[in-house]
Amino acid sequence: MPSRIHQFKQIFHISFAIALALLLISNPVCGQNKKRKKKPQPFRWVNELKQKLPGVQHGTFHSPSMKVDVGYCIYLPPQYEAPENKKRRFPVVYYLHGGRPGSETKSVRLAEYINKHMTAGDVTPMIYVFVNGGPVSHYNLPERENAMGEDVFVKELIPHIDKTYRTIADRKGRGIEGFSQGGRGTTRIMFKHPQLFCSAAPGGAGHATEKRISEENGRENPNLIFAKGYNTYDLAREYAKHPEPDLRILIHVGTKGFNYENNLAYMKFLDSLKIPFEKLIVPEVPHSAVKIYQKEGLKIMQFHTNNFRQAAIKD
Repeated sequence: MPSRIHQFKQIFHISFAIALALLLISNPVCGQNKKRKKKPQPFRWVNELKQKLPGVQHGTFHSPSMKVDVGYCIYLPPQYEAPENKKRRFPVVYYLHGGRPGSETKSVRLAEYINKHMTAGDVTPMIYVFVNGGPVSHYNLPERENAMGEDVFVKELIPHIDKTYRTIADRKGRGIEGFSQGGRGTTRIMFKHPQLFCSAAPGGAGHATEKRISEENGRENPNLIFAKGYNTYDLAREYAKHPEPDLRILIHVGTKGFNYENNLAYMKFLDSLKIPFEKLIVPEVPHSAVKIYQKEGLKIMQFHTNNFRQAAIKD
């Protein structure tokens, strides 16, 4: 009897060892420590454009306020370099990326879809500039070093682009667009600086956070407190008191995006202020600028071109 028990134990140990070996072979992670998560890259005002995209160039300018060079990516339509267009000037859309911190390369992949429609002649030729939003992505935060993203964009990048490229250097030829954090930035900036843009297309913005900032005297979280009134709700209220100059707005969002409901709430808020806007609700699309552009990017681009055309006629 003892010998049978001994044999059983040996068989069990051998079977267990084989099973464990097979498990390790099929799933090597079990046999080693899990890889540590990569630390987020530190913020940089200049970031390398690692992918080659049609019509896209990387540029820099020196920021007098930040005392550093600042990067941007720019898409020039095929018509820009045509010999017959040497004296032609083009409207510009400034695209504000999502996420924090900023990088001019974050949303540049959209240039693939932009170029597709430009090349096909679906829209009037436009320049697109992809902005580096700074450490807090498109917002001013004076108490943090080099964290004046809005001012760098509005007071320095726009004049640099107008000086360097053949733009229509006026609000009638200037638009602003962004998604997620860039949608928040677009909304803040369009209401704060309506004299700079005739066309604005904020998408997927986190207005629930902006509402909380409004209600809590600028507090987004314990480590991030903005100036009082510096949010998409209070800035809209201020604009509604004197809605000039006229600002054409398109709010776009996917129905599967986590900001869908709070964008609907923000639309109701704008209605209550009697601020006119158009809306583009994209069914079955998650929180993704790329997926919205895959389905309805042409409509957003046409929105801008129509506004540029109307502004030119009006002026």
